[in-house]
Amino acid sequence: MATKNYEIMMVFSVKDGEEAAKALQERFQGLIEKNGTLGEVDEWGKRALAYPINDEPEGYYVVVKYSAEPTFPMELERRLKITEGVLRFLNIAE
Repeated sequence: MATKNYEIMMVFSVKDGEEAAKALQERFQGLIEKNGTLGEVDEWGKRALAYPINDEPEGYYVVVKYSAEPTFPMELERRLKITEGVLRFLNIAE
């Protein structure tokens, strides 16, 4: 199966501190590396959200480009949905 290019933006909670957000970032980057090829990682850091999510006014933003087989993004999204500390994410095929 051929690999495709993807880009995902993840927004992590900072209520437990930026270290907790960075730990989540490393966890998901590791998952991507295990199942595909990690490309450019753009850490935007802590920023104000457009509107509060779960009563939180700020989030830790990370944008990751990667390539993987077409079945992997669904698994990545599934894990992001069930992980505490993930406020939002958007995964798109390039």
